[in-house]
Amino acid sequence: MESKEIDKLLSDEKEHLNKLHKIVEDTIKAEELIIQNLLHPPIEMLTNQQKLSDRLAQFGGSWKFILLFGILLFIWIVFNIFAIGLYKFDPYPFILMNLILSCIAALQAPIIMMSQNRQEEKDRKRNENDYLINLKTEMQIRSLHQKMDLLLEEQIKTLFETQEKQFKILKDIKFKLDKLSALK
Repeated sequence: MESKEIDKLLSDEKEHLNKLHKIVEDTIKAEELIIQNLLHPPIEMLTNQQKLSDRLAQFGGSWKFILLFGILLFIWIVFNIFAIGLYKFDPYPFILMNLILSCIAALQAPIIMMSQNRQEEKDRKRNENDYLINLKTEMQIRSLHQKMDLLLEEQIKTLFETQEKQFKILKDIKFKLDKLSALK
């Protein structure tokens, strides 16, 4: 009889371990896709126009651009104030310079907007990665809960079985005591 109980306990323990292994395997499979997306994000394919707009927007929004443009405007104004005769191509009030500045501003605005749109796309992808990381964490927490539930279930089952065995032992003792008291 003890051999059967030992075999049953070993069988129960093996079943319990198989359940834990199944939970771990399911968690690993579920996390695989998330990890692949995080480790190997899709390669960003940029057209030449997108690369150019990024470079122009980066230069147009830099101190280098502001300083170079300020120096160029200063030279333009000084030259047209002090130039003599035919060399004075844009006399005061510098109408040609205003036209060029307006054209630059008109061209620079859409280029910067294109670059901002691309930055929004990068931010969206970064948010997706954050979501995947949060999802992976949630899956790990869920897996831990499953493991804890399984362990608690097994512990409660073991407690009930132990209690049942104790009741059997108590019944046997009571039976033996009743038998002894009947003999007296």
